[in-house]
Amino acid sequence: MSTLTPDVAVPVAETPGLAITRTRTFKAPIALTLFTVIGLLLFVVAGRTGHSTFRLSTSSDFFTLPNAVLPTAATGVVLTIVLALITVYSFLAASRYRKTPLWLVAVFGVLFLVGFLTWAGAGSSILVPGLLVGSLALSTPLIFGALGGVISERVGVVNVAIEGQLLGGAFVSAVVASITGSLWIGLVSAMIAGALVSMVLAVFSIRYLVDQVIVGVVLNVLVTGLTSFLYSQVLSKTPSLNKGLLFSAFDVPVLSRIPLIGPLLFQQNVVVYLMYVAIFAVWFGLFKTKWGLRLRAVGEHPQAADTVGIKVNLSRFWNVSLAGAIAGLGGAFFTLGDLGSFQKTMTAGAGYIALAAVIFGRWDPIRATLAALLFGFASNLQSVLSAVGSPVPSEFMLMLPYVVTILAVAGLVGQSRGPAASGKPYIKS
Repeated sequence: MSTLTPDVAVPVAETPGLAITRTRTFKAPIALTLFTVIGLLLFVVAGRTGHSTFRLSTSSDFFTLPNAVLPTAATGVVLTIVLALITVYSFLAASRYRKTPLWLVAVFGVLFLVGFLTWAGAGSSILVPGLLVGSLALSTPLIFGALGGVISERVGVVNVAIEGQLLGGAFVSAVVASITGSLWIGLVSAMIAGALVSMVLAVFSIRYLVDQVIVGVVLNVLVTGLTSFLYSQVLSKTPSLNKGLLFSAFDVPVLSRIPLIGPLLFQQNVVVYLMYVAIFAVWFGLFKTKWGLRLRAVGEHPQAADTVGIKVNLSRFWNVSLAGAIAGLGGAFFTLGDLGSFQKTMTAGAGYIALAAVIFGRWDPIRATLAALLFGFASNLQSVLSAVGSPVPSEFMLMLPYVVTILAVAGLVGQSRGPAASGKPYIKS
């Protein structure tokens, strides 16, 4: 029998020569306790009076959903009690060497969010469809970047250069679309720009065995400096190269008029619809095709993949390039799907948040998408709360997306293990 530390692991079964253990972690209970205390201080100690109104419909919906009017003080007290009960359960589960279920953590997050919005919007009205649509717009480039990050890291290359791929795609798509007058050509050029940035990452990390994180950071600095220089010296002096062309939104018949869901999912531009396709394609490709099986094998055990005839380094090169092309689409959203023209450092660290979404999502395309949506929602919250006159300082709201990112990466939902060979160069023996 092996000696085990009680706070770390406990044997759950013993057979001759075999010990099976379960680990115990208090990360989730501690994080839930922190949010419960925050909820107690905000919703109860510093509770606000009045009512908070949530508008659930728009004028274009098939039918109008009634407004949800919540008493601010009572809602805060009730939700704080529920949050405390979930926290107690999480501690009990951890003490018995069980994880807090992910769905329960999600329920906790939704309840805390409802409580926070109710408290912040006391005496005001919040348009929920507008909040969700704005969140999706901010999440779209994060989702493209996260999908690219999942592919790259699954094949064994740490992709810190997502920021550079987004910024390169944004710059090139704006210029090419302005020169050609074609939004579609601009969209394709964004993919090429993102792929080229990825190819540089792949060549240095795979061929020359340079540290992947260092190469990624250097590429981000290089692309940021290059695009800033070209913007100042070329685009600002030649407006015809930065015309501000935009894909117009178009509604999907019938579906676009469903309350809440319609404005969110089916009243978007083509880049967002491409994002829906990309999410499904990456998930299906990774887990349902031979391509995905080979890709994951290279990222988990390149030696074993090599023995069955897979060309490890070649596979890494082309898949990292594909990851960059997908991230480039996220860059195109900034210029062709949202703002219309290129601005210096317009990505504002979105690539790093996308990388955090990859880790928070445990290198799974669906979970990474959900994580990116969470970060996008946190980013949009600042503008919504400012509009309703929230007492929360604007400086804190600007910090919110990054605070959420730190808490997520710190392991709110427990331990995460990336692909075993991620970040490790493969040298054929």
